[in-house]
Amino acid sequence: MDNEDEGRRWVRAQERSWAAGDRFAFAVLETAPDASPRLVGNVVLKEVASGKPSAEVGYWTAARARGRGIASRALSTLTAWSFEAFRAEGLECLELLHQVDNSASCRVAEKNGYRFDATLPAAPPTYPLDGHLHIRRAAA
Repeated sequence: MDNEDEGRRWVRAQERSWAAGDRFAFAVLETAPDASPRLVGNVVLKEVASGKPSAEVGYWTAARARGRGIASRALSTLTAWSFEAFRAEGLECLELLHQVDNSASCRVAEKNGYRFDATLPAAPPTYPLDGHLHIRRAAA
């Protein structure tokens, strides 16, 4: 986002998605003593619906916060919350997609029990490169 108006539009879109019950985004904040919380990332559960066995997770981490395990901890928290909140509605597995050249995302996925499943073909312009699909199933 380049300005406050874009930020406000993004927040309103997230609020609408929460109200619709199909997309749940969370800010990942870093706190320090005597300092305001600082945004360092985002995690999201998307395409969730009652009776649908799968949903997708996604995340991003600010460049200044990479390499400190923030994405992994945030994904772990989101994964646990997702299965707890939606298992009774039929959620059985979570899918994580990333571009094939993003080895850091592969490590985050695998560290959190998302097993590599397939390489998906590029679909330009939205997905200009092939992608990796990782899947995490709910514990039995």
